[in-house]
Amino acid sequence: MPYEHIVYDVKEQILTLTLNRPERLNAWTLQMKDELIHAVERANQDDEIRVIVVTGAGKHFCAGMELVRPEGNIFGYDIPQGDTLNIEEIRDSGGEFALALYNSNKPIIAAINGAAIGVGITMTLAMDFRVAAKGAKLGLVFTQRGIVPETCASWYLPRLVGMQKALEWTLSGDIFTAEEALTAGLVMSLHEKEDVLTAAYALAKRLIANTSAVGVALTRKMMWRNPNFEHPMQAHDVESRLMYITNQRLDGRDGFDAFLEKREPVFTASVAKDMPATPFWPDPKLTND
Repeated sequence: MPYEHIVYDVKEQILTLTLNRPERLNAWTLQMKDELIHAVERANQDDEIRVIVVTGAGKHFCAGMELVRPEGNIFGYDIPQGDTLNIEEIRDSGGEFALALYNSNKPIIAAINGAAIGVGITMTLAMDFRVAAKGAKLGLVFTQRGIVPETCASWYLPRLVGMQKALEWTLSGDIFTAEEALTAGLVMSLHEKEDVLTAAYALAKRLIANTSAVGVALTRKMMWRNPNFEHPMQAHDVESRLMYITNQRLDGRDGFDAFLEKREPVFTASVAKDMPATPFWPDPKLTND
């Protein structure tokens, strides 16, 4: 797929995805969604990529949905619906991207270099870390537009900042600052605007430096999925299976041999080829119910 609304750049095992519509403040489009999903799925199959960093070209991260009305509906809802809604025809585009991030085998860092409004901020909720520019304006403005949050925000946001703050931000629709986001735990750290990407790369290199790619991929999945189990026994079951597989079949053997032999480990397991095929977690399917 040729990319027109994003830039795909790989250096030092870090994929930088840059939202590349600076003349429109990197406003979200359906084409941008398609390109981002393709890029994430492409990265999953590339063992040269260990971490993904997402940022915006120009002065801001993303101003939200493109509001220059195209032919048809702004959100792509061009097929009229009857009483029974066909989810495949009305699926939220931001949510499609969030689900692609949920299924990513690589950690994702949002380098929020300026304003992030609407989908501009909700798209980052499914990422693993957010670093932001000091004074950046953020906003979950949906109720002020007569609609509701999207991009799986109702699943991610309360988990990240707690229900009280999630309700405050989403019900009011008010703009808030990166400083408030830091206090609430949404943002990991604040930096001068020109240093945001540098901070994201520094974090990415920490995630790469001494770790197994497969170990990181599986641990990321565990952290996002296991807290949703009803009983710790279910987490114990997943952990036991993955402890055995990683130790006996993947990078664990050399990891412990290296520790005992006082040398650097040689991790060779491939995320593209060696990830366990066993479905340890349920695969939810959306229906028209």
